[in-house]
Amino acid sequence: MATREKPGLYGYLAEFREPWDLLDAAAKVRDAGYTRWDCHTPFPLHGLDGAMGIRGTRLPWLVLCGGLTGLTVALLMQWWMNAHDYPFLISGKPLFGLPAAVPVTFELTVLLSALTTFFGMWALNLLPQHHHPLFNSERFRRATSDRFFISIEARDPLFRGEGTREFLAGLGADAVEPVED
Repeated sequence: MATREKPGLYGYLAEFREPWDLLDAAAKVRDAGYTRWDCHTPFPLHGLDGAMGIRGTRLPWLVLCGGLTGLTVALLMQWWMNAHDYPFLISGKPLFGLPAAVPVTFELTVLLSALTTFFGMWALNLLPQHHHPLFNSERFRRATSDRFFISIEARDPLFRGEGTREFLAGLGADAVEPVED
């Protein structure tokens, strides 16, 4: 893991006026090999994931596991309760019938899938994060209205202080500023 350039430096923040400038710059940052960086935009940009080289999320696999767990637990719970724990023989019907178990099975599958989605998103996005060093930047306040930003963290292995600042400035950024922790 790379050490920081100086204590208290979070990284550099580059500001762009136009979305297509950000897309071009993101592709160049990705191609340069930086790994600890991010883009910040006021609205979703088509093609930004590809420009950043972002892979697909693991969340669908987690949700599938949560749903299968709900399905398995519901069926086993109903089978155990009806056939073993409290068998109740009525008119020669079987102790466990799959059609009668469908509503509870469906509901528990949906419940565990939804809970896995909710808490999985929080965990994968490292939330809750009540404060971020970028919030210290006065320029960064415009990230929610009309500006586009790239931030490169000082803990990135390729971070070289002034070299990184000059790299960002060479991408056509309107401004590049250091961000303190």
